[in-house]
Amino acid sequence: MGLPCCFGGTAFQTLRLAAIPSYSFSSSSILRPFPRTQALDLLYRHHFCLSSPLHFVAGALSASATQTIPVPNEATDKVVKPQWKAAVDFKWIRDNKEAVASNIKKRNSTANLDIVLELYEKLTNLQKEVERLRGERNVVANKMKGKLEPSERQKLIDKGKNLKEVLLSLEEELLKLTDELQMEAQRIPNMTHPDVPLGGEDCATLRNMVGSPRDFNFTIKDHLQLGKELDLFDFDAASEVSGSKFYYLKNEAVMLEMALINWALSEVMRKGFTPLTTPEIVRSSIVEKCGFQPRGENTQVYSVEGTDQCLIGTAEIPVGGIHMDSILSETLLPLKYVAYSHCFRTEAGAAGAASRGLYRVHQFSKVEMFILCHPEESESYLEELIGIEEGLFSSLGFHFKTMDMASADLGAPAFRKFDVEAWMPGLGRYGEISSASNCTDYQSRRLGIRYRPESSSTNPKKVPPQFVHTLNATACAVPRMIVCLLESCQQEDGSITIPEPLRPFMGGLQLITPKSR
Repeated sequence: MGLPCCFGGTAFQTLRLAAIPSYSFSSSSILRPFPRTQALDLLYRHHFCLSSPLHFVAGALSASATQTIPVPNEATDKVVKPQWKAAVDFKWIRDNKEAVASNIKKRNSTANLDIVLELYEKLTNLQKEVERLRGERNVVANKMKGKLEPSERQKLIDKGKNLKEVLLSLEEELLKLTDELQMEAQRIPNMTHPDVPLGGEDCATLRNMVGSPRDFNFTIKDHLQLGKELDLFDFDAASEVSGSKFYYLKNEAVMLEMALINWALSEVMRKGFTPLTTPEIVRSSIVEKCGFQPRGENTQVYSVEGTDQCLIGTAEIPVGGIHMDSILSETLLPLKYVAYSHCFRTEAGAAGAASRGLYRVHQFSKVEMFILCHPEESESYLEELIGIEEGLFSSLGFHFKTMDMASADLGAPAFRKFDVEAWMPGLGRYGEISSASNCTDYQSRRLGIRYRPESSSTNPKKVPPQFVHTLNATACAVPRMIVCLLESCQQEDGSITIPEPLRPFMGGLQLITPKSR
């Protein structure tokens, strides 16, 4: 269940938390910005291996849906400097502009490719002029070392001063153009897998259907009615304490949450994943680098007012930051993590009967899978993640379908995304309980996560570091799992049968029964 991204023309609205006591850190102390001398190296000289379709279609882009569009101040003509810089291959974008433009359109993105190409051309021309003048300045400096007539020396001194002044002005303009280009380029979304269906949410295609709806011979109840009769949660008290879309879990529902978390963790750990708990407050720059919108209209992210920090909407964000700005040994790949965290989402714009109860809430517990891998292996690991998800939900007896999500519903980071939608009898519809995404090198280029390929007998040359691919998938989003479980496992007498895989994690409890009055 991924955190929505700022793409597809969606409007956003910022909701902020009240300021909480915290130490104030300078963003410059942790973001490790590129030295000024390397500013132009952001025009990455990364050559893509066209034999790999993932390299070709996705390797060049490190797009952002998270950066506010810089609006120059007409009075000062200044542009907001980006807090961080992504490793964007502008040359690849220029050389493949038709494919990039088509991708922006099919993803319903607001990115402006024309501005990016215009700024890049200005930058490259200005860079050439700066290099030419630097060379001329060096010639003048070398001439000054020899024996010269006073008049000739004075001419060289004057010329050197003029060159210095011109260079200072042009270098300042160069840095300004670099920042403008970076801000605009960060809005370009990841490329899209060629098999992804085109269109919006309604255009998603069916990949797999598991099971069939249970045939009830009695009047079914939704999870709200079941929860009230079984005394499992309290929305009214939570509304008074925290506001709408908050809840108290009570009695067996608390045990059920703990059971779902421990069961999901143990099952995924058996697949070779390293368990983690994560920070639940992160710097807004990390949210941006993962492709999400920390501030702006209708944002799904809670910001901590007066700081550069946000509450996480998914453990994907802090897990993605673990290896930020690092070069990994190729032998370490793949790195597989399964992380438990609380998640916080504003759910701005969500309303109506389809969002009632536990289905859409501001705070919930979730178990998230995250993989960093070799680029050529990301498609196979996406299949592995989907297989894990489907195995988990099948073992609980859920009826569900796996959907190949359409281009305009991918968000900014995903190259391809599959959602799992489970049948919820009480709600009378399918509801998303999980998603799995291959983000290729979109996030790693923004987070600065690379690996160093090992030399071999067939390729003894030292290969420069390459960007890893990242993938994420939900193992267990607790509230929606509870909705599905209560509604699917209800009995005629109002009790709930606990699925067998969860019973060892609930002290052997097999049935949730109505409380005696």
